[in-house]
Amino acid sequence: MNLSLYSINAFVILDSEGNRVLAKYYRPKSLQGHPQGESKDFLTLKEQKAFEKGLYAKTKKPGGDIILYDGHLAVYKHSLDLIIYFISGPSENELMISTALNSLVDAMSLLLRNQLEKRGVLENLDLVLLCLDETVDDGIVVDTDAAAIASRVSRSRPDTTEININEQTIMNAYQTVRDRVAQRIGQL
Repeated sequence: MNLSLYSINAFVILDSEGNRVLAKYYRPKSLQGHPQGESKDFLTLKEQKAFEKGLYAKTKKPGGDIILYDGHLAVYKHSLDLIIYFISGPSENELMISTALNSLVDAMSLLLRNQLEKRGVLENLDLVLLCLDETVDDGIVVDTDAAAIASRVSRSRPDTTEININEQTIMNAYQTVRDRVAQRIGQL
């Protein structure tokens, strides 16, 4: 049994027709140079699309959440017009992969204000990818706390006490300093 932190092989979002909305495939750097450890799966776009098409055919009906397909463990979740997948090896812990997927979906729902649909994902692709990167780093599950992921990804709100420094404020400050210096010199 090969113990490794690399547990996620791919992250895929498909729409209600089975078309790819977003996909990210991981190949661990530590295994890329070793002929024994290097995975031959998902090397080309054609292989990826074929896998996604078959996976969609098996998971298009809501109801399940874990499936073993084509020698890979697929954990998935339906959301309005999307299906969100984590793909991993067949010997991975299903509960861990499911927890990671649920936390990612919850974090994306928080960031997209419960509008986890195709249009919302495409309009906020930057947030979705940041969310994914905070959850999974190069195939390693890093965090499973949805609130923490969402807080690290969320855009900072502009501070209302922020001071804008422009040419006018600098000139006003210069004028004030000049007047006070002239006042002090006059007192001497």
